[in-house]
Amino acid sequence: MLHYQLPITNYQLPNFMISIASETEEDIAAIREVVTAAFNRPNEAELVETIRNSPNFIPELSLVAKEQGKVVGHILFSPIAIETKQGNVEAIALAPLCVTPTHQRQSIGAQLVQAGLTKCRELDHNIIILVGHPHYYPRFGFQKASKFGIQAPFTVPDEAFMVLELKPGALKNIRGIVRYPAYFET
Repeated sequence: MLHYQLPITNYQLPNFMISIASETEEDIAAIREVVTAAFNRPNEAELVETIRNSPNFIPELSLVAKEQGKVVGHILFSPIAIETKQGNVEAIALAPLCVTPTHQRQSIGAQLVQAGLTKCRELDHNIIILVGHPHYYPRFGFQKASKFGIQAPFTVPDEAFMVLELKPGALKNIRGIVRYPAYFET
């Protein structure tokens, strides 16, 4: 089980700690609440539940951030593919990342991303794809996917569709369209 103890320095009292660990069954209801609150709608929470109940779910890649035992953030990574002329190449989608509104802008999201990237490396994943804010994710090494010849299967601003090579050269000679499981389309 992944478990980190990371201090929060922005907008928090110094003695508060955020712990990050893989979700447990006891966290599921709280994850739904946090995801719904963060996005101000249930769609993303329903996506998380659909992925959790699919054969694609990787329990170690569903991480929660807790403050004093209460879930305040969540990140999920799940398998997708890049369809190329030579066949499909495995990749991981980062979606969604959320922090409850009362805990945003305290570096909890960044800690979740870092912990998730570490866990993806430990599990030997090579490529992560996301749709996200173009000013937030580059700090973690994400770049425009188009730079590598990777295309989105839907209309999205070029700068918001990003990729990260977890291993140098993972995208060498890979060009294609990302294919998400059907449940991402709902």
